Amino acid sequence: MKVVAINGSARKGGNTALMIRKVLDQLEAEGIGTELIELSGKPMHGCIACYKCIKNKDRRCAVDNDFVNDCIAAMDAADGIILGSPTYFANVTTEMKALIDRAGMVGRVNGDMFARKVGAPVVVSRRGGDMLTFNALNAFFFIEQMIVPGSRYWNLGRGMDKGQVSEDAEAMETMEILGRNMAWLLKKIHG
Repeated sequence: MKVVAINGSARKGGNTALMIRKVLDQLEAEGIGTELIELSGKPMHGCIACYKCIKNKDRRCAVDNDFVNDCIAAMDAADGIILGSPTYFANVTTEMKALIDRAGMVGRVNGDMFARKVGAPVVVSRRGGDMLTFNALNAFFFIEQMIVPGSRYWNLGRGMDKGQVSEDAEAMETMEILGRNMAWLLKKIHG
């Protein structure tokens, strides 16, 4: 089994990556393979509504001049998907939104290719707006017919400066529990 985590933060190795890493550590401790993809510095463009993915049905976005198809391929190959984003003006980053829109469309028109995969959101904010970000990520999982495990609390952390989220003890514990719950669910599904 494998889980791919995609960090939508503009800051590589920042607070969102730290939160995701906590989840991945638990998955690895349970014998599940992991991969972390950071979108920082990668070209990502929004959906242009060309609808060629409907005609092509090749599990790829027809726009092939950025990093999105690499992410879609990693998501397709994984049993579980973690999407992480800091909160930018009460929503996901533009890179994460581009991925959600394009991967979502490709998934739906290719026989619901993400259906019944396990998905989990991870969100960081300075102090607010994070529930909208959390809901945006969950909306992707639910529209794609994915199975979403919970934790003891919402998968949220607080921090602005790089590394500051590590001081949010409740968030770090929430990520550990999320990792254990995700591992349990993956094992139940895949035996």
